[in-house]
Amino acid sequence: MAQSAWITLVLVIVAVLVGFSIWEKRPAVQTAPPPAKIPVDLTAWVVDWQWEPGLTDAGELGKALHRLQAFAAYFDESDRLYFTKAFEEGLPRIRETAEAADIGEVDLTLVNDIVRQDGSESPKDPELVSRLVSTKEGREKHIAEIEALLDQYAFQGVEIDYERIQDKDWGHMTAFYRELYERLQAKGKSLRIVLESRAPVETLTLPEGPEYVMMAYNLYGTHSGPGPKADKDFLKKLAKRIKAVPGDKAIAIAAGGFDWHGDQVAAVTEQQAVRIRYTNGSELKRDAASGSLHYQYTDDQNARHTVWYADGTTLTSWIDTLRQAGITHVAVWRLGELGGSTLDKLVQAAETAK
Repeated sequence: MAQSAWITLVLVIVAVLVGFSIWEKRPAVQTAPPPAKIPVDLTAWVVDWQWEPGLTDAGELGKALHRLQAFAAYFDESDRLYFTKAFEEGLPRIRETAEAADIGEVDLTLVNDIVRQDGSESPKDPELVSRLVSTKEGREKHIAEIEALLDQYAFQGVEIDYERIQDKDWGHMTAFYRELYERLQAKGKSLRIVLESRAPVETLTLPEGPEYVMMAYNLYGTHSGPGPKADKDFLKKLAKRIKAVPGDKAIAIAAGGFDWHGDQVAAVTEQQAVRIRYTNGSELKRDAASGSLHYQYTDDQNARHTVWYADGTTLTSWIDTLRQAGITHVAVWRLGELGGSTLDKLVQAAETAK
């Protein structure tokens, strides 16, 4: 019995050693690397009232930007296109920066704001849109003025950002889009159309050819209480809705944020929001649903404020959400006083797009 036990023990030890040797030599299981992120085609706006810091950001982004939108041409009391003095002053610098930074194109944005000689304004005027597009003759006159402006200032394309369009005007607007696109295409110039998130894209017959960009911001803003400019659910819904739009399509996300106190709301850039927080030593929190930052502070008049804003982490989380929903064309509203880290993250998102 003893000898048999010893033999059995030896056989078990040998089996264990052989098995361990076989296991040790077995090649390690190779885990597949995570799929590479699809680069985004990135565009951004530079606005006339803050063109200098906007161009600083544009220079940092450089060729990560596919196009730069020069915002904006307005309208005077006679429904004629109008540039502010700030825009005319900044335009040569916009061109210089775009060329030096190897940015693809500079396009002109038209917005339906009326700026009167006395300084008063009528922003996003729906009646102006009606007057411009409700007849064939009116559309022809407006298109001719747009063509002349593009030729005079050598823009590569135009963007139509007409908002608060009335239901009765949508048929005329789609005709305007189609007629303008055909005229610009014949001249080798591009057309991009901005759509509000409330635009009834599911029922419109939008022409093929232009690029369309849907605004995905101001979920909270001047019209509401405190909250983020967008959240991930909002972005997913718009990414789904924009599939009803023909051709190339983009989603616009917004940098910066808002400062609420009482019934007053003020827009803030990212750098402004950071300065206010550091000045007041506020506790900073990040919202999980939107990726946005927020904090509260009390000003020198003892008024309580709430600030929500987007930083680079916020913007790239929104870009990732859109990318996962199949949207790889992203527009940023707007350049000017973005943080250095934010600019770096935007470059990384677009670095292989060209």
